[in-house]
Amino acid sequence: MQNNKSNNKKASSKQDTQKSDDKTTVSTTPKKEVKLERIAKRMARAGLCSRRVAETWIADGRVVLNGKVLDTPAITVGDKDKIVVDGKVLQGKERTRLWLYHKPSGLVTTDRDPEGRKTVFEALPESLPRVLSVGRLDINTEGLLLLTNDGGLSRMLELPKTGWLRKYRVRAHGFVTQDQLDTLKDGIAVDGVLYGPIEATIDREQGSNVWLNIQFREGKNREVKEVLGSLGLAVNRLIRISYGPFQLGDLPTGTVREIRGRMLRDQLGEKLIEQSGADFDAPIITQAEDIPRTEKEAAANKKAGENKRRPHREKTAAGQVASDTLSRLSTKSGRDGDGRDDRTGGRGGKSGKGSRSGRGGRGGSASRGRSGGNRTGSKRSSGK
Repeated sequence: MQNNKSNNKKASSKQDTQKSDDKTTVSTTPKKEVKLERIAKRMARAGLCSRRVAETWIADGRVVLNGKVLDTPAITVGDKDKIVVDGKVLQGKERTRLWLYHKPSGLVTTDRDPEGRKTVFEALPESLPRVLSVGRLDINTEGLLLLTNDGGLSRMLELPKTGWLRKYRVRAHGFVTQDQLDTLKDGIAVDGVLYGPIEATIDREQGSNVWLNIQFREGKNREVKEVLGSLGLAVNRLIRISYGPFQLGDLPTGTVREIRGRMLRDQLGEKLIEQSGADFDAPIITQAEDIPRTEKEAAANKKAGENKRRPHREKTAAGQVASDTLSRLSTKSGRDGDGRDDRTGGRGGKSGKGSRSGRGGRGGSASRGRSGGNRTGSKRSSGK
């Protein structure tokens, strides 16, 4: 009798467990997750401007969400929300893209310069979509400048915590020893500003000038000029040759090259992609045309009546030839590649890091964009 009751209880318990499992199965039907983000972040990721500038535009009443003019940036949006900026509909999410630009001397890294000087974004090819710069280069600084259409990626690559090395070739007037340069490995404080570790080596001395190779990870405003100035050197030429894994290589001055597809993903790495929110699955909404790499090629295209240029295929870093930039920086006595005499560089050259339009704090980006024909951009604090 007792055994029968025990068996009945076990059977009843088993049935209850099955019913419970059935209920659990029904209640855990997967639901589609709706991804929301701040509207300023969405505008920045579209390459329209920085988050800070987006918030300013919203406060000015320039942004409309689903037919309503916004007066606060404290709004989250999803993929189905309609955002209108200055009367133009914000395009859907674009695929994250990145370009290398060989910046020449004489251009300011800002969208609009109050002093009327020519900017980097005015010099870029018209076929390029909206882009932001990753950090800044001073008006007289040459070399590699990264451009992207993704505001989140731009900001992430500027941060010192990313740990990417910035490498420069520097020409300076004055005398310095390697022992003095070695003291920079532990960091240095100049006029109350603490600069992180810097590796600097002497390449060659030429008359009253010296060529140096410098690399660091932080990139504060006017860092190279201020640090070398504390050692008695006056920087009169500064060229960035690499930024993280991206190299200037043989890219001609004033031209742009896109890093495409798998190569870009591999260079960034999964961790950086996740942190920045980069999207490589979205479509390319604004496809840039190929850019002639030399004036000779451009003239040949025009003469042949080519309205559309042939697609440009990216060269991998491993296959690049000797850097055109480095080859111009001859360390032999006499004149260097730009026609200036190394032996008479003189103290008080205007090169260096930073300009009046780019002072103030860490990293920063500027942008060149088009939203219905209007150029838009952001001004952040100066980086290098």
